[in-house]
Amino acid sequence: MRTLELTADRGGERLDTFIARRCPELSRSHARRLIDDGLVSVNGRHGRPSERVAAGLHVSVTIPPPQTIDLAPEDIPLTIIYQDSDIIVLDKPPGLTVHPAPGHPSGTLVNALLAACPDLRGIAGTLRPGIVHRLDKDTSGLMVVAKNDRAQRALQQQLKDREVHKTYLALVRGVPKPREGTIEAPLARHPKNRKKMAVIAGGREAITRYRLREEIAGGRYSLLEVEPITGRTHQIRVHMSALGHPVVGDATYGRRSEIIARQALHASKLAFAMPLGGRAVEFESPLPHDIREAIERLRGEMIQ
Repeated sequence: MRTLELTADRGGERLDTFIARRCPELSRSHARRLIDDGLVSVNGRHGRPSERVAAGLHVSVTIPPPQTIDLAPEDIPLTIIYQDSDIIVLDKPPGLTVHPAPGHPSGTLVNALLAACPDLRGIAGTLRPGIVHRLDKDTSGLMVVAKNDRAQRALQQQLKDREVHKTYLALVRGVPKPREGTIEAPLARHPKNRKKMAVIAGGREAITRYRLREEIAGGRYSLLEVEPITGRTHQIRVHMSALGHPVVGDATYGRRSEIIARQALHASKLAFAMPLGGRAVEFESPLPHDIREAIERLRGEMIQ
């Protein structure tokens, strides 16, 4: 447990806003929770989140250690591409669920990260990794995860401003025409199957760019480079299916395949600005073995 002693440098600001501004490791919601829990005093009295501070007021903030959560660290192998005190960039294997959920209380990426990152500082007062974007269970590739509140907020803001650039490689059926284009089709929950997404008028804006990288097997298949401009659930899979070129092996939006046991979709590039300092970085991940093998079977030669 630690206590921060702050002096208000200007007046008229909400107390929770002031604390979040002066303490970069705290989000406004976390600051509000500390105030509600009686851990913030203003000139010796308990504060209120909405009260306005006056210049010169003394504010004392007590920050308890992060609370543990009812999740066990698990020694699940992870391919870590980069790690520092703020973030971890990893290459997620196919078949690994990101979040614990009913039916999946263990064996997830979160369980693996709790074991792989002993320096986690916690998110909003809870000892857990900050998942800022997700990959479907059977999609492989690059993810960035925050280790603390400050890093999580910085990455979330970049995602909101569309400053995080993600590139996927997708093996799809057929060759799209045109060979390079932009799909703009709103997405929402499927009206009859709530586990699926669908192109629905009035849904949330969804934009996907694609470019043909290679025709395979005489045009029966193709390898595409795909960039989701927005980040909707199952976006690439739904958009490619709507275009008439579903991802190979996608049993939800296309059909199962004999050449690969999951959807042939891989997050191959990830670019963003480092949360501390703003340095631009880009990470790359090669096609995993199962997608490479599927392509080799189709075209009869190695990918260079």
